[in-house]
Amino acid sequence: MTASGEAGDGRNIVLKSPDEIKFMLEANQIVAQTLSLLEKTIEPGITTWELDKIAEAQCEKMKVTPAFKGYRGFPACICASVNEQVVHGIPSRKTKLKKGDIISIDFGVEFKGYFGDSAITVPVGKVDSKLMRLLDVTRVSLEKGIQQVEVGNRIADISKAVQHHVEGHGFSVVRQFVGHGIGSALHEAPEIPNFHQGERTARLMPGMVLAIEPMVNMGTYKVKMLRDGWTVVTEDSKPSAHFEHSVAVTEDGPKILSYR
Repeated sequence: MTASGEAGDGRNIVLKSPDEIKFMLEANQIVAQTLSLLEKTIEPGITTWELDKIAEAQCEKMKVTPAFKGYRGFPACICASVNEQVVHGIPSRKTKLKKGDIISIDFGVEFKGYFGDSAITVPVGKVDSKLMRLLDVTRVSLEKGIQQVEVGNRIADISKAVQHHVEGHGFSVVRQFVGHGIGSALHEAPEIPNFHQGERTARLMPGMVLAIEPMVNMGTYKVKMLRDGWTVVTEDSKPSAHFEHSVAVTEDGPKILSYR
């Protein structure tokens, strides 16, 4: 789930202790395991509602709280966004996946007072080669962004790395929704845009934990919200992909807490 609000120039950023990062690692590993389970379950004919129930059962099994359910009124455990849906798709019994679709699943949990958050985009059966290229470029753009998570770099370095890779392959990055800090709150400062805004941004310091999440569209970067007040879709109805990791800033470089 994405945030938008303050740009975060270094103020209000909460640095986490090594013990807090350990709790966040545990939370994010539960997220990662659940996403892996969902990825294996995705096939033509399954509904997004069924995927949500699998995630909810996993939360009960692991004794964690789903981070999204009830957050600002969101009704489900996962965000399930199909094809042209960018983020915040609401799971539904009516939404049955079919061969050739792509589905983005964003999922988070709260564990011992700390949050984990990650997202993947998965092909449903065999998909068009252009769609696979969209997924691959989005995934690699996340990796490029994570490579910039070095003490002394700025948030803008992450943004530029993502944007450069995406636009270099002919796709566009969503501007209306961004990544965010994460910790004892699901959304913390700073914001992490996936495009360079040309302004002074926060320097990366040990103890920061960042939810970096490129949202990449095949066509225009412009998006709109559906009447349900949650589901964001591309303005031109072309497909969109979304990948996310929660990453700790350390003296030894980036530590991916939600690795799978």
